[in-house]
Amino acid sequence: MSDPLRLTLVGASGLVGRSVIDLAAFDPRFRLSALVRRAFPLPKGARIEVLVVDPADWRDALGHFEPQLVVCALGTTWAKSGKSEEAFRAVDHDLVLEVAAAARAQEARHFIHVSSVGADMASKNFYLRTKGEVEQALGKLKFKRLDILRPGLLRGERESDRRVLERLGIRAAPVTDLFLQGGARKYRSIKADRLARAIASLASEKAAGRFVHEHDELKRAAGRLDRELERRQR
Repeated sequence: MSDPLRLTLVGASGLVGRSVIDLAAFDPRFRLSALVRRAFPLPKGARIEVLVVDPADWRDALGHFEPQLVVCALGTTWAKSGKSEEAFRAVDHDLVLEVAAAARAQEARHFIHVSSVGADMASKNFYLRTKGEVEQALGKLKFKRLDILRPGLLRGERESDRRVLERLGIRAAPVTDLFLQGGARKYRSIKADRLARAIASLASEKAAGRFVHEHDELKRAAGRLDRELERRQR
């Protein structure tokens, strides 16, 4: 059996990050670690090494793990940023790129970044424009493999309260998704645990290059992991 893949997660306390931990911390294929700003509860029996470090020191801290793969699930919301473009950009742009540059300096071969459907640096929407700018900048770092994930509405239990309209949107998503056909399929919602399965599946991909994954490809990647886990259980 080959050595486990050294996977370092940033953005571990969010919805996607916690879903990745729930999966990868119990998968022997991974040696999981995480950089966090503050401690948070972990699943019982999780095999994960966590460093609680100020983000200003993440570049040096990343060297402790010597990751082969870095999964970036960092992100804030417009509300949490105090509706400040500067505060939002400090996390979703600056901190993401600082982590990516540190990963590149540590010779990580693979970087997986959770972006957003509709990301476009030419967008008039500040959120989507910021996401698009990050995607472009990540491409310039020349990782051997870069996976950009563009999920739609994320479904799952968050620790913080969601806004009323967001909660209603999540409840209605299984129905409204049915009306999103053709080119609009990329806007369909996805459960956070399915996105985590897609991440775990993409972690084992060897082909070099930059790959962008929207809804259908994320679902296919998650399905590949399902089949692999079923095969291992036989």
